[in-house]
Amino acid sequence: MTVTLREITMDNFRECIKLSVAEAQKGFVASNMYSLAEAQADGVSEPRAIYAGDQMVGFIMVDFEPKEDRGYISRLMVAEDHQGNGYGREAMRQVIERFKRNPACKEIQTAVVPENVAADTLYRSLGFEPTGEMDEGEAILRMTINRTPHQSLGL
Repeated sequence: MTVTLREITMDNFRECIKLSVAEAQKGFVASNMYSLAEAQADGVSEPRAIYAGDQMVGFIMVDFEPKEDRGYISRLMVAEDHQGNGYGREAMRQVIERFKRNPACKEIQTAVVPENVAADTLYRSLGFEPTGEMDEGEAILRMTINRTPHQSLGL
């Protein structure tokens, strides 16, 4: 099944805010409603719905900070009924590839609640490494994007 990332619009807004993770996972990720409000307030985050075919299965939010040459993946959630199908991994892969195509992006950062073993395992399997830093109870992970010399010059 094809996984795509789509803009949140008035046509899919309600569907997006209804998605949720299992009760035991609710302390691991902010609600989609909170994330959409945060994106509206900060003006830089890009929230996207994760679709498997025509079915919305999750949510991801990213942004790029040019002053730091760093991409951020601030949210990833796959709805409880759709977990374990590879949708989160594919959404992450697509975002990572997007950041890699940005010549100014030197690294990607994400964060995970230490007790969220599934997310930590996913991020590490994709190439993220723990930095040892913590931010608001979340462990920071980073991926360095290796560039050839001509890529770093934007050529």
